Amino acid sequence: MKKILYYLSFVLSISSCVNLDDNLEDKIPYDKFPENENQSALMIGSVYTPMKDFLDNGGWWFCQELTSDEVVCPTRHTDWDDGGKWRVLYQHTWDNNTEAINNMWSRFYSGVGQANYWIEFFAPTAETEAGATTIAKLKIMRAYYYYLLIDNYGDVPYVTQYAGADQQPQKTARAVIFQNIVNEINESIPYLTSSTSKTAVTKGMAYSLLAKLYLNAKVYAGVTRWDSAGFACDSVIALNQYSLEADPLAPFVTDNSASSENIFTIPYDEDTYTGFNLHMRTLHYNSNLTFDMTVGPWNGFAITEQHYNTYASNDKRKDGYFLVGQQYTSSGQPITDAVADAPLVFDPYIPALVMDASYTPEEIRMSGVRVKKFEIKLGAKENLSNDFPIFRYADILLMKAEAMVRQGYNGDEWINPIRERAGLDDITDATLDDILAERGRELFWEAHRRQDLIRFDKFNKAWWEKTADDASRRTFPIPQWVIDTNPNLAK
Repeated sequence: MKKILYYLSFVLSISSCVNLDDNLEDKIPYDKFPENENQSALMIGSVYTPMKDFLDNGGWWFCQELTSDEVVCPTRHTDWDDGGKWRVLYQHTWDNNTEAINNMWSRFYSGVGQANYWIEFFAPTAETEAGATTIAKLKIMRAYYYYLLIDNYGDVPYVTQYAGADQQPQKTARAVIFQNIVNEINESIPYLTSSTSKTAVTKGMAYSLLAKLYLNAKVYAGVTRWDSAGFACDSVIALNQYSLEADPLAPFVTDNSASSENIFTIPYDEDTYTGFNLHMRTLHYNSNLTFDMTVGPWNGFAITEQHYNTYASNDKRKDGYFLVGQQYTSSGQPITDAVADAPLVFDPYIPALVMDASYTPEEIRMSGVRVKKFEIKLGAKENLSNDFPIFRYADILLMKAEAMVRQGYNGDEWINPIRERAGLDDITDATLDDILAERGRELFWEAHRRQDLIRFDKFNKAWWEKTADDASRRTFPIPQWVIDTNPNLAK
């Protein structure tokens, strides 16, 4: 019981899917279970559960996008100030009491704690094929959560036990965790069976995770691993399980569970697996008329004008991703904003991060292009049913291009299929700046931008309504509530 209480304080909460007081060995004989991967998946679903919150209260999406140069949440008179919690992310003035930073930590360590528990539970089955596969998947999922931890927080506690875990662990160096999880992923991949699932650990998911780790190795461990990043991308490509969709919007439609492009996704459902409500945060109060929605959106998030302007006029993604200009009902009638007593027209120009009563109703309520990258079906509810891609094949191609260019080779072979699909001309001798710009356009709204800007040494630059800052902002602080629980982490 002592260990259970420790984990509850350390990770804030453990999923209710598993009662850790139960002695499951007494209920499910090890020589009978798991007999196959489907049975084990039923038991270890709690390891995936923290991801459900990533786009909302879990804070992960907010910390990746609102800290970047592409997404902003303006204060619109009395709306969206919320004590400045959105503004401090955008302006890099957060502290260790900032809500999104606190919530993100708890979700990541919830995943770690669940993985540790189930790895130990299945340990007696390690000599069976199904048991070895299950343990390999669990170790890769634990590595995934630690990848998120070192990416966002740097040095963190590295806990790989459930029973006997240190109740007040010290921080482990980011570089040490990096190497440990790379080793564990590589050791686990041979145990994975062939699978095309997009909501479980597969070889495609594992190689994608390795590619991310190797691509960011200089940030995490002070060493460059561009060659290894390229080889990991090659491993994904060689599986012949993934391909670019012909339509750049196809990976994001409502029923995208079978998309050839998505590798590892969060399988949202508007009724049974909720948590994807980014459309509510970006659409105008009256955008429900455009999509015949059953609820009224909240009129908040927008794309920054500078990022919107990086899309060429003939880029298919520009019309597909964004709502700009006069807005219309689903039947084609112009929409009017009754409060502003004016046509509802989305203007790319946002006059200020904080718009008080001195700004016009049109500026306050209508400024900023809104986002529809993930299809908002007619009749959409407060939550969408679109699966959200954590790893996507277009990203694999862009990572391969970057890895090649960073080694002095040509990356055009991998970046140009993405540009061609968007209706753009090929690039000749793509530079790193070209690759970062294309990543920004293609992967917009998918929670890659913070990491990309850090890797390209752009994260601390000044941009609209944000002054230059220093490298200390490249990681988030360990939450104060965690330090209060474990003073060792204040060091």
